[in-house]
Amino acid sequence: MIPKELLDLIACPKCKGEVIYDEVKNILICQRCKLYYPIEDDIPILLIDSAKPLEGPEKASQERNT
Repeated sequence: MIPKELLDLIACPKCKGEVIYDEVKNILICQRCKLYYPIEDDIPILLIDSAKPLEGPEKASQERNT
């Protein structure tokens, strides 16, 4: 869980736009870039190289479960 105060400060590293926290998938989403950033051990990984295409979270979670 990421505190709201921190979410208010975080921006997409690629476009500097707003990111949205998806609590269910535990990711940060940039709708403008159509990317999501993973959160590992409650730490957002805000590296452009770590970003994944927005349609990928379901697939990524399926791959982790296999």
